[in-house]
Amino acid sequence: MKTFLKVLLLVVAAVVAVKLLPLTLALGFVLGLLLVGLLVVGLSIVVVALVAAVALAAALAPIWIPVLVIVGLIALIKKFSSKPAVA
Repeated sequence: MKTFLKVLLLVVAAVVAVKLLPLTLALGFVLGLLLVGLLVVGLSIVVVALVAAVALAAALAPIWIPVLVIVGLIALIKKFSSKPAVA
């Protein structure tokens, strides 16, 4: 009798799964579209942030390029004027 109930329960579960299959497929399709939409929005936000960073770097170029040159010259002078370590 116990085996019969197990088989009956499996048959009922299979019938319910088949009846709910269209709903499950529709829900999966909607979730997939939502995931693709979020991916597109996320990528566009990343692209906008990168464009903004490049624009900011270009706008601040008159400031940071001379500062970079000065820092490089100071490092070069320090490198050539350092005294060797005495043992």
